[in-house]
Amino acid sequence: MKLSARIVTLRLAETFTISRGSEDEADVVQIEIAHDGVSGFGEAAPIERYDESAESALAYVEAHADALGEDPFALDEIFDRLPREQFAARAAIDAALHDLQGKLTGLPVYRLLGLRRAGPPTSWTIWLGDPDDMARRAEKATAQNRFRRLKLKLGGRDGLDLERVRAVRGATELPLQVDVNEYWTLDEALEYLPQMEIQYCEQPLPAGSADGPKLKARSPVPVFVDEDCHNLADVWPCLERAHGINIKLAKAGGIREGVRMANAARALGLGVMLGCMVESGLGIAAGAAMASLCDHVDLDGNLLLAEDPWPGVALVDGVQLPSDAPGLGVGNPVPDPR
Repeated sequence: MKLSARIVTLRLAETFTISRGSEDEADVVQIEIAHDGVSGFGEAAPIERYDESAESALAYVEAHADALGEDPFALDEIFDRLPREQFAARAAIDAALHDLQGKLTGLPVYRLLGLRRAGPPTSWTIWLGDPDDMARRAEKATAQNRFRRLKLKLGGRDGLDLERVRAVRGATELPLQVDVNEYWTLDEALEYLPQMEIQYCEQPLPAGSADGPKLKARSPVPVFVDEDCHNLADVWPCLERAHGINIKLAKAGGIREGVRMANAARALGLGVMLGCMVESGLGIAAGAAMASLCDHVDLDGNLLLAEDPWPGVALVDGVQLPSDAPGLGVGNPVPDPR
């Protein structure tokens, strides 16, 4: 198999702000794996918090291209040969191999996995801002009638998080969830959560906080962890600190690991959420293929873009529906203007 890769800049329709900062664009690595005249594609969305970048992801896939071998179905052997690092890059290879397998067999990836096509509806992210601004954006999203739930980014460290949720609650009747990105203390969480009309709270405390088990025991709403849970080895330790986990393929290393994590979480009685980074339809298609394993889905990364260079995942009644075409089913990429 032959691998090629490039860095692509995805431009957001609007500035996206969370507790850790703001961004107007995101660099991803898109790869192609060719075999017998057929190509599979995948995308790496590196996470800076874990010391990954587009440059490090590109270096990884180029350095280990020869480890792919000649059999696109020998996934165990391939991933045993690849170093367990640069997980976004591993996720891109994983997605490209699944895309290639689907095209070679004529099956969409969700059918290769033996899964249902449709998962739960995706949330739409209301990024961090002042309460009135977040309420206006929530009202606008509700009026568009495209989404069935909203995810609010919190963690402003300005004492306004409760007002943010109340302002949005006054602007919409859609179900709400909140993502704090590690920016609350235990005391803040125990103060805010009983006063918030939400479905669940994502990563309220810093990853590894000794207060995690205390919050799980006392929280009036389910706590899901994101930064605490990267891959399969992290699922069991999350049991003491959370009611559920957030799987992101860019953290986990791909669809195969994501499926393992979902099954392990189910066995432990944990809820399962599927998240994403800022990604094109190519990256979102990989997540959508396994979304039916999850209780909650947050796959709006491609919907945040000014233009999606990889169309193919359809938003249908709030659900990010994977294509029925072979492989991941996304279209030919729009050329990068750079």
